[in-house]
Amino acid sequence: MKVIIGIPAYNEENNIGPIVAKLKKKYDHILVCDDGSSDMTESIASSLGALVVRHHKNLGYGGAIKTIFNEAKKIDGDILVTFDADGQHQIAEIDSVLKPILENEADIVIGSRFLGNTKDLPKYRKFGIKTITGLTNAVTGSSITDSQSGFRAYSKKALDEISPTESGMGISTEILIKASKKQMKVFEIPITISYSDDSHSQEPISHGTSVIISTIKHIAIQRPLLYYGVTGLCFLIVGLIFGAWTIQLYSEGQGVMTNIALVGIGGVVLGTILLITGTILYSIVNVVREK
Repeated sequence: MKVIIGIPAYNEENNIGPIVAKLKKKYDHILVCDDGSSDMTESIASSLGALVVRHHKNLGYGGAIKTIFNEAKKIDGDILVTFDADGQHQIAEIDSVLKPILENEADIVIGSRFLGNTKDLPKYRKFGIKTITGLTNAVTGSSITDSQSGFRAYSKKALDEISPTESGMGISTEILIKASKKQMKVFEIPITISYSDDSHSQEPISHGTSVIISTIKHIAIQRPLLYYGVTGLCFLIVGLIFGAWTIQLYSEGQGVMTNIALVGIGGVVLGTILLITGTILYSIVNVVREK
């Protein structure tokens, strides 16, 4: 059983050495994606025996995870564990994350910060993570507690059938959406994380925006009738209401109210376009799925 520990790393020269050294004592295959670091992350990880794939420029968390997925497939990994390079994850808990996959109980295992003992988790982070997780659950129909955890394990089936495309933080949600479409089993286990040095105060805003945009994009692709159809129907109804109002005012001798008429026309035109778009995309998506 080839277990690969995949670590996305960006300017982590202070942390990557001890992490790789400890991991190498137990796991043979350590894969580090150096995401365009300007420090010694690459050389330190390589010197300690990790397989390092380097990006020439910073592509973001999603870009690093995509590379790790692709490299894990190339070297024919049976299980991929993604593990952060900042030292917040506990190496001792990797076996717990692996267990449900080894026992064929899950295709994806998430280490949940909300099921375990998370020290000093900032309130704004907690609120943001729970909000994004709620949105993810609404789309996937699942009931997970931590959709944004970077501490995960993926089975051979998940590696082979899921091809992430996002470059930003939305990749965590993208993977869960694609897993849901393929009816994969997702399991959570409690993990312990210490937020003793929270230096990313600006991250939640960009993180949340990235996830929301990613989620909307995948809804539009996976469920075009829901995304375009419902939106188009709403615009069409508003347009018809304002159109009827315009006709009523004209019949009562009050003339044509330009603003009301424009809203009516715009609503009908936009609603019709969206409905047609949704129908066309739905047909295309079904043809692609059949192939």
